[in-house]
Amino acid sequence: GVLGSGDFARSLAVRLVCSGFRVVVGSRNPKRKAGLFPAAAEVTFQAEAVKKADVIFVAIFREHYSTLCDLADVLVGKILVDVSNNTEINHHKESNAEYLASLFPACTVVKGFNVISAWTLQSGARDGNKQVLICSNNQEAKRTVAEIAQVMGFTPVDMGSMSSACEIENIPLRLLPAWKIPIFLALGLFLCFFTYNLIRQVIHPYIREQKNKLYKIPIEVVNTTLPCVSYVMLSLVYLPGVLAACSQLYYGTKYRRFPDWLDQWLQHRKQIGLLSFFCAALHAVYSLCLPMRRSHRYLLIETAVKQAVEKKMTIWVEEEVWRMEIYISVGIIALGLLSLLAITSLPSIANSLNWREFSFIQ
Repeated sequence: GVLGSGDFARSLAVRLVCSGFRVVVGSRNPKRKAGLFPAAAEVTFQAEAVKKADVIFVAIFREHYSTLCDLADVLVGKILVDVSNNTEINHHKESNAEYLASLFPACTVVKGFNVISAWTLQSGARDGNKQVLICSNNQEAKRTVAEIAQVMGFTPVDMGSMSSACEIENIPLRLLPAWKIPIFLALGLFLCFFTYNLIRQVIHPYIREQKNKLYKIPIEVVNTTLPCVSYVMLSLVYLPGVLAACSQLYYGTKYRRFPDWLDQWLQHRKQIGLLSFFCAALHAVYSLCLPMRRSHRYLLIETAVKQAVEKKMTIWVEEEVWRMEIYISVGIIALGLLSLLAITSLPSIANSLNWREFSFIQ
């Protein structure tokens, strides 16, 4: 059974029908909403839908839970699957699932499917997140909902009792929780190096020689800053491992807990490394764009004019040519190796490697 007629309810009904379940949808306006659901799904009034189903997905907002109180007698003994989310983290003192359970004490409430989007339900598990987080105080009800999730092509994850519902409801609202510290670190390094390069390449020439080089800020100064951030971030990936090893050698045991700052640092290594790769990739793109700048073309013309005035036939310098060729070649190889490190740090790739293979790549 599915109570509700919104986007998520429709997507849920489609996925359940495609998975071979007999679906009945409960709506306050079944005639008007019937055309939105697949033909195989029966669309009727909420009271009728509740009578015909043992497992009922409650796909309505928390504010509307009280409208179901008239169905309390019919809902006795049913399994209610709460799929709702809040608009902000910890919006209410109790989770939506716990609130639903307090309204219907004669029912068994299971929290689940709230981390799955309507798009994932419609397109199937192959095009989205496969994990369905489930929690409930009733083991049998959790097993029933987990079996439904498996048939639908998802991977159920048992998150324990109903006390975990609040944490599960907060998951879709969090914005990159593991990336905040690495992003602020990268921004801080970027600002420091950018300020230094700005002073060195723009402000200093203007003060000393009255040369206006503000045109360097958008590309040249940024391009000089990016590799600095990249290699410092890359060193910050491997430095905490060295510090952890030194700590274990100093205390003579690997079972002593690391300090909180080192523990947090170790946990953010993957994000720091990927940001290092991001900066390196941007540096490569910026470097390729350097000859496209209008200022670069003017400098080339100016050099050519000076050469013609001085009647120089060639300005070829063998050492500088070889230096630049080797510099670019080594840079391409370095970017390739860093790309390999970044790819193998992705969970889908890392899970296919054993520990020796991963260590070999590192």
